Amino acid sequence: MNNVKIRRMTSASAPFLSGAAAILLAAAIIAAPESSFAASLQGLKLWWTLIFPALLPFLILSEMLTASGFVHGFGVLLGPLMTRVFRLPGAAGWTLALGMTAGFPAGAGGVQQLHKQGGISDKDAGRLASLAHFASPVTIIIVVGAAFLHSPSAGYILLAIHWLSGLAAGLTAALFSATGSRANGPVKLQQVKPGSLLSRVRQAVTEAREQDGRSFGRLLGESVSTAVQSLMVIGGYMIMFSVVINIIAARLPHLSPALAAGILEIHLGASAVTSQVSEPFSFGAMGVTSLALLSALLGWSGICGQLQALTALKQAKARFLPFAAGRLLHGFYAFGLTLIMWQPLRHVAAALPAISSIDPAGSDDAAALPVVWNMVPQLLSLQAVIMLFLAVLSGLIGFLAWVRRPAG
Repeated sequence: MNNVKIRRMTSASAPFLSGAAAILLAAAIIAAPESSFAASLQGLKLWWTLIFPALLPFLILSEMLTASGFVHGFGVLLGPLMTRVFRLPGAAGWTLALGMTAGFPAGAGGVQQLHKQGGISDKDAGRLASLAHFASPVTIIIVVGAAFLHSPSAGYILLAIHWLSGLAAGLTAALFSATGSRANGPVKLQQVKPGSLLSRVRQAVTEAREQDGRSFGRLLGESVSTAVQSLMVIGGYMIMFSVVINIIAARLPHLSPALAAGILEIHLGASAVTSQVSEPFSFGAMGVTSLALLSALLGWSGICGQLQALTALKQAKARFLPFAAGRLLHGFYAFGLTLIMWQPLRHVAAALPAISSIDPAGSDDAAALPVVWNMVPQLLSLQAVIMLFLAVLSGLIGFLAWVRRPAG
């Protein structure tokens, strides 16, 4: 009863708290209009010169792959991994793959779509959203690695740690949670009949295409529109949180600007942590603690990114505190894995001459974009490798479960 009363009081006071926060923010902007305007321009520049052109093509491609049924067929392959390891419905497998390869805007959208179709319960939707909440490979490799650290190889290593720590956080959450609850209703899209693996994958792809039903021209146009709308939301959040970070830095001068930015917004936080890097990154130039902090901030993903995901999950009634706890666990694992794997990763970086040879010359973010686009084939290859790894891992789990199955 006490929990119910607390929830009711929180729900009743939420509009007043948000209104009070808006009034305080407006007052702070009026008190320092010049610095607030400069901060908004900083957020706008970062979004327009890097985030928008780097993420737009991949968000469009993600939308088209989802409509084509590719990710749904891949979700069939990840069924054993999701049900036996993460204690989630097998239909959630494609959402995990989507979150790892396209980032948290697409991951949260995939969870919302699965929940709308009745394939997952409210409780499991929140846990799946936390599991699938990854920074996109484009953000870590191109924006953080190539543009901020001036080294795509450092971005690849940060991405590997980001993926491993996210899966470890999801596994930990599954161990301390009850068995996955039933879905709200029948699964319309992933109701795959028994049969061979190939036939089940083919059926999932076919049903996804039939349910979508859009022509290629309409699909392309709507994919562009959806991607632009998503990026506009990201840009609005970045500009607003850039102003908030500036206000916090002015009111609390003893607080580290990098820490404040990292807690609130992932891109601005990564930019602040790496602001002293003015030449191609080397593993001796930046301290291991600073790199571990950067990795932890990527796992945390910022309150801005969390609010974006929860906005997409409004129908599933996902709560902020459990979601933020999952992000905090992801950041904790990322920090620890960076410290533990520091020395081995130095040798891994030395063994990647093809990746390390890419040098986005100059410190200007916009000047780096034409060069980092040469990384797209390597980025797609890396995504293919990790998806293959997840499929093999899921197949191994399914095989072990089949071997242990009682005879008869």
